[in-house]
Amino acid sequence: MPGSKAASDPGDCCRAHHPVAGQGGSAGIGDNSAQATVDGAAAQRRMAKGRGALLALALLAQASAAVAYLDHAGAGVLRYAEARFGPPAPPRILRWQQQHPPAASLEALLEAVNAQANSVPAVADAEHWQQAEYWATPVEFVGSNGGDCEDYAIAKYLELRAAGVPVERLRLTYVRALSAQRIENHMVLAYYASPAAEPLILDNLNPRVLPVSQRADLVPVFSFNDEDSGRAGVPMVRRWRDLQQRLQAERAL
Repeated sequence: MPGSKAASDPGDCCRAHHPVAGQGGSAGIGDNSAQATVDGAAAQRRMAKGRGALLALALLAQASAAVAYLDHAGAGVLRYAEARFGPPAPPRILRWQQQHPPAASLEALLEAVNAQANSVPAVADAEHWQQAEYWATPVEFVGSNGGDCEDYAIAKYLELRAAGVPVERLRLTYVRALSAQRIENHMVLAYYASPAAEPLILDNLNPRVLPVSQRADLVPVFSFNDEDSGRAGVPMVRRWRDLQQRLQAERAL
C-alpha cells in the first residue's frame, strides 16, 4: 500500500482488525480495555505504573547496548548492501550505527528512534522498488536510502523492540492521513504505556511524537504486531511473514 494510494482505493485497509481511535463510540487507538470495570482499570493503572518504572530503568541500563541488528551489522551485511545498492550503501549503514543515540529516558528513546528513521528520504514503492507494495527491512531501508510509510514504521518498531520495549506496547497502525488536499492511506507506529493508555504516535509525516488526541489528521483503520502474525484473518500477515524471512536471512549474513 503506497502512502499515496487514494482513500477510494482502500485495499487491505478495509479489512478491519483491532480497530483504533474510532469516532461515534467505536473502539479507539487508546481504547484497548473498553470492557474493564472501574476497579479493574484502577488496578491495571497501578500495575502499569510499576511496570513502566521497571521498563524505564531497564532501558536506561541498556541504552548504549540494546540496539537493533542493523546497528551491529557486520561485514557480511555491508557486502550484501553494497552488492544490492551500490558503494554508497555501507557508509549509510555505518552512519546509522554511529548516530544511534543514547536514551536518557523512555520518552527520549521514542523521540530519538523517530528522528533517526525520519532522516531517511521518503520515496514511493513504485518509484523505489518498481513494485506496487514492498515492505523493506531496515538494511534495505537505510542501504537504499529511501522508503515509504510502512518502512519508517517497521524500522522504528524493530529498533524499539531491540531496545527492550515489550511487543504488547507497540502496534503498527494503518490510518487515513487527512490533509487539505487529499486523503492518503498511511502507516504509523503507536506506543502504549499500558493497555488502557492513550498511545503516542511515531510518524514520518510529523517529526513530533504526540498523543493520538493531538493527531486529528489521522483516522485509524487497524493495527497489528508480532503477536497477531499467527492469527487467522489478520490483514497483512503474508507481507509480515515475508519481511520476517528476509530479516532472518540478513541476520545470518
